[in-house]
Amino acid sequence: MNASKKASRTIVIFGGLLTVVTIGVWSATVSATDAPAKPPVAHKQANLPPFPFGPRDPLPRSPQVVAAVFRFAAEHPDVLAYVPCFCGCDHMGHKGNDDCFVKSRAANGDVVQWEPHGTECQVCIDVGQQAMQMYSSGASVRQIRTTIEQKYAGQYQNHTPTPQPPAPAGTK
Repeated sequence: MNASKKASRTIVIFGGLLTVVTIGVWSATVSATDAPAKPPVAHKQANLPPFPFGPRDPLPRSPQVVAAVFRFAAEHPDVLAYVPCFCGCDHMGHKGNDDCFVKSRAANGDVVQWEPHGTECQVCIDVGQQAMQMYSSGASVRQIRTTIEQKYAGQYQNHTPTPQPPAPAGTK
């Protein structure tokens, strides 16, 4: 086999491998953003870690509102994991509004560490508070998401790559 045929063969093989790797990376990225690996569930937590703010810290909303939204985020990942945030925190790796408040959870779902970004961002707090109020009024996660998207999408350029909520039981 001459040198030009070997070079052509090497290029074809390399191109094929590059295509396979690119498709694999793309499909892993797409499936990772489609839905959380394990759907989040409501989780009452008896003992929350201390909130990441003190009584004298400057907050964009009252300490009572901020604490209520943090508690809601802890207890309702089943809601906030499907509600996008619009403040630009997607550049921090956030996937949904729950990431604005909860940094990590134990295997049982308990919050282990808070995300301090939620203490300083008015948009995150307002999105979480509206979701909390709508949920308390009986709105579905889909209704909450739709309402929040309609309200914030026109005001802000970016939003988190938040997965859609699961389809209601009995629908496809």
